[in-house]
Amino acid sequence: MNIWIFNHYALPPDLPGGTRHYDLGRELVRRGHRVTIIASSFHHYLRREVRLRPGEHWKAEDVNGVKFIWLRTPPYRRNDWRRVWSMVNFLVRAWRLGRGLPRLTSETEGPDVVIGSSPHLLTPLVAYWVARHYRVPFLMEVRDLWPQTFVDMGELSARHPITKVLQVLERFLYHRAERVITLLPLAHEYIMGLGIPREKIVWVPNGVDLSRFDSVTMPEVSHEGFRVMYLGAHGRANALDVLIQAAKVVQDRGFHEIRFVLIGEGPEKPRLTALAQELGLGNVEFRDPVPKDRIPETLQEADAFVLNLEMVEVFKYGISSNKLFDYMAMAKPVIFSVGSSNNPVEEANCGFTVPPRDPHALAEAIIKLYQMPEEERRAMGYRGREYVQKHHDSKVLAERMEGVLWEAISRR
Repeated sequence: MNIWIFNHYALPPDLPGGTRHYDLGRELVRRGHRVTIIASSFHHYLRREVRLRPGEHWKAEDVNGVKFIWLRTPPYRRNDWRRVWSMVNFLVRAWRLGRGLPRLTSETEGPDVVIGSSPHLLTPLVAYWVARHYRVPFLMEVRDLWPQTFVDMGELSARHPITKVLQVLERFLYHRAERVITLLPLAHEYIMGLGIPREKIVWVPNGVDLSRFDSVTMPEVSHEGFRVMYLGAHGRANALDVLIQAAKVVQDRGFHEIRFVLIGEGPEKPRLTALAQELGLGNVEFRDPVPKDRIPETLQEADAFVLNLEMVEVFKYGISSNKLFDYMAMAKPVIFSVGSSNNPVEEANCGFTVPPRDPHALAEAIIKLYQMPEEERRAMGYRGREYVQKHHDSKVLAERMEGVLWEAISRR
């Protein structure tokens, strides 16, 4: 099977960010398939070009058997019109290149199936066009519910013309797809509300390549105190101001052994660093993002992890967080502060759950973990590792994805 995946923001493991399609692609390659990922070479979080030299408009790169096609798209610094222009540019370049990709890369044939992955809807749209060009099945992968997430976060009105246009495009793509792949466990409830049959919707959540996490069997990194770590995007949805305020509560209560480490990049980071300075915090450290293949080494420094998100109505359909499964793979406790319908931390009994937007409750949970005997924390963490191994190992998810793809091809 020759699988093409269009994902504007796809990344290999030597860069910071999500590697979902690389991880699935590598497992599918091991199962005898060919996988090509078409992505932008401009890094969304680093805000810089990462793969193309000056004058190059595109290039192919083999990453451990998974072929990446890097496209040059315009840079941007904020989520403004320049980012929208980058999305449109990716649509145009991917369409032009996609039609001639077999000839340009010395391939003998086109794809057997094409996947278009959101969050933004122009990527699945170009995937649909390319699939029609080659007369093969088109599958739409839904990572975020656009435009509903914008509406729920208050960034767009439900009556805004842009919202209406996106809703029309959303329905069009759902109806044209052979299968709709969702990452959120209850997203089928939303999609069925748009007239899509339940049997057309399949759930393939995020996962983790556990082979990267062999370091969990290594001795703990020696350090003083108790480190609470967050690793991931520093955006509005991540509600990291709550974590900073919790650090203030911990400091004021005299628990100077507890330290907070925030690793990553995003539009909120300058405001967060300013907030920590304003509050006079000496227990908070900000670090630059790390490549995906260095995440286990970095997470090894922590004693516990935090996942917190804003209170958003769309989370009633659940979450599927890469960083959460990375945390759990490290076999260490996790504090879960998300108002979602699903709670892997509670299901695995591998940490504590606190209400979102409540820095005092978050601080109390951190202090409770700090005061807990080490053997109890270790047992808690290993329950999380076992849960991920059973439900979110990339090998398990690749097998599920393979079945979905074969079914789509056989139906066509």
